[in-house]
Amino acid sequence: MAPVYPSDTLHFAKRALTKDQIVEGLTPTHDQKITLVVIGAYALAILILWNMPYVNYILYPFKLVTVALHEFSHAAAGLCTGAKIKSITIDPDEGGLTRMVGGKWFCTMPAGYLGSSFLGALMVFAGFNVLASKVVSVFIGVCLLATLFWARNWLTRGITLLFVGLIVGLWFTPRGIGLKYVVLFMGVMSSLYSVWDIMDDTIRRKVNESDASRFAKETHCSSRCCGLIWLIIALVFLVAAILLGIAFLKNDPAVASK
Repeated sequence: MAPVYPSDTLHFAKRALTKDQIVEGLTPTHDQKITLVVIGAYALAILILWNMPYVNYILYPFKLVTVALHEFSHAAAGLCTGAKIKSITIDPDEGGLTRMVGGKWFCTMPAGYLGSSFLGALMVFAGFNVLASKVVSVFIGVCLLATLFWARNWLTRGITLLFVGLIVGLWFTPRGIGLKYVVLFMGVMSSLYSVWDIMDDTIRRKVNESDASRFAKETHCSSRCCGLIWLIIALVFLVAAILLGIAFLKNDPAVASK
């Protein structure tokens, strides 16, 4: 048998330690297991309610705020690439439109799908901790206020003001627990809506014209290919959010103080 030198022993010990740390880091605590169950329950409830007549109106405001975040993502990408934002509108059929002049199309077109799925994943990540939920809720509030600034119809103004008011009100719930679970629900809703939207617009092709179809024309690539790539990215965002939440948000003082 080949001799084992001290440096080799140290190397293997470091590898074992690192592996143990990874396993420990990704092992959820009792409170995190509850959060995972809540995420699963939210996802199941959303999928059940999505197409149920009349009952699906419960989800309607959350669908509209997800559309608002989708359009904000277009606008944010436009601003970052030199565009001038003219307007953001949301219609009652859960559609939206962002008008801008200038910008880089290869950034602004996919930004709606990917931006809203990223924001959804960010809220899911924050949903593991009350303090993180408060921080992210401020960021989401700023995004909605920016959307309000560019809004050009009353539905867009109404839905953004409604959710900004909801976020502010939930800050005053005991220990912020209410805010945590609403942010988590908004995150699950936004993530699932983004995935569903990508599938409908690209893979299933339920609409004739979409961000994906326009992007496909510009790149001379299949819209289904673009949609598949964006779908994978959206799912990676969601899975990464859950794993990072488990790894880095182990202790929640607000829950521990109950």
